[in-house]
Amino acid sequence: MRGVVMYTAGDVRVEERDDPKIVEPTDAIVKLTATCICGSDLWPYRGIEPADHQVMGHEYVGVVEEVGSEVKNVKVGDFVVGSFVISDNTCEICQAGFQSKCVHAEFVAQTIGTQAEKARIPHADGTLVATPGQPDPELIPSLLAASDVLGTGWYAAVAAEAGPGKTVAVVGDGAVGLMAVLAAKQLGAERIIAMSRHPERQKLARYYGATDIVEERGEEGVAKIKELTGGLGAHSVVEAVGTQESFMQAVGATRGGGHLGYVGVNYDVKIPGIELFFAGIHTLGGPAPVRRFLPDLIQLIWDRKIDPGKVFDLTLPLEQAPEGYKAMDERRATKVILTF
Repeated sequence: MRGVVMYTAGDVRVEERDDPKIVEPTDAIVKLTATCICGSDLWPYRGIEPADHQVMGHEYVGVVEEVGSEVKNVKVGDFVVGSFVISDNTCEICQAGFQSKCVHAEFVAQTIGTQAEKARIPHADGTLVATPGQPDPELIPSLLAASDVLGTGWYAAVAAEAGPGKTVAVVGDGAVGLMAVLAAKQLGAERIIAMSRHPERQKLARYYGATDIVEERGEEGVAKIKELTGGLGAHSVVEAVGTQESFMQAVGATRGGGHLGYVGVNYDVKIPGIELFFAGIHTLGGPAPVRRFLPDLIQLIWDRKIDPGKVFDLTLPLEQAPEGYKAMDERRATKVILTF
């Protein structure tokens, strides 16, 4: 099969990889219909994470081609959406709603790589969710978004306790930030402030429910949020970038007693303990337990109540994946969908 391999920073290639095979009786083989490039894939691309012939990709939808003998919840022929973290969905941590910390948790990006024609999905019953039927083609981008960015943005909004009567501020206008805007709207937030300097992303944020746009960053961004909220800050803040500046901006924009949901991959962030101590806020984040939300998100998409697929603004065939990486790195694309 054809698949994406990152040889080293900036060096992405599409080459022949071995076809996946059933290894454990709980495995499934999925023939992928679409996959995509994630903002987190840019970390190794930019040399922030090591990459040495790394298989790439962790977002995926497709049709089940083969199942192991112990797989009961999905069957050959099902169209499925899978989480970017493998989980059994039965352990105590999964049952508490934190499938990304399952006792069998495994990051799809590290060992499986779904920027490819097929993928072996371990713990298929706990990781994959079948759609109600075969989806219309126009639904596939939205279903693909549910595999990570929609679920991650949704988790961030839930972690920030977005809801009726709340003002929500979203730090970050990438795909996850835009999905957090969508989620905050669906959760009933009264006011949604998107922090963005990018005109096209501002338009999409408005489409998804943003009521205000703030272009300022850092301390100026915090001051603007407080100006818009009577000097108090937002009830709920989503951090969807993962840099020092964005994280501290998010902390500063959260009102005392408010909630901060952080999902930006924060490799180099160092949180001054004293600032966090005196902020007096709730914090919750980390890798999103997308599997917790998949059934409900799939149904919302199936019923055409949400359209997260608009976050994809560039479609390329798998063979042009290197160009997709370059486009996202240069911010010429928000999120790239790869087709077969």
